[in-house]
Amino acid sequence: MNKIPAKVLAELNRQFNQELSASHSYRALSFWCDDQNLKGFARYFAKQSGEELEHVRRLTAYLLDRGSLPETTAVPAPKCQFKSLLEVAQHAQNMELDNTKGIHSVYEAALAAKDYPVQVLMQWFISEQVEEEAWCLEMVERVQNATCAGSLSDLDRHIERYLSGEEK
Repeated sequence: MNKIPAKVLAELNRQFNQELSASHSYRALSFWCDDQNLKGFARYFAKQSGEELEHVRRLTAYLLDRGSLPETTAVPAPKCQFKSLLEVAQHAQNMELDNTKGIHSVYEAALAAKDYPVQVLMQWFISEQVEEEAWCLEMVERVQNATCAGSLSDLDRHIERYLSGEEK
């Protein structure tokens, strides 16, 4: 028996599919970086793809616990062609900004419906997005500052440590 108000359920399902799409898109970014011999960025984006799937798993478990089967929709083909690593980094940043908007939409629907359990769930996602937006901004800035082949190569070697907080 479904225990989630219809508008909140619609928003949760939309966000569920947005997270699936983000995973797909991060995988495409990983492929592009691998093709450009940017192995560090390729690994990092592959890791991000897995994190998005963990978000999908979290939403799936939540929906099932509340008596709703997640509704999957077609996942659009991700952008696969880029002119530069900076364009890739900016694309990832825009994806995270869009994801934040989607999470806020779920939370706002839950507030309006007084669905307190969804509000609690979304607080975890809201906190997660603060981290995601921060690393995207840092990544864009680091790529912008890598102005020669040597600095870009060094950045590629260390990007996972930089963005995971190991270098702070």
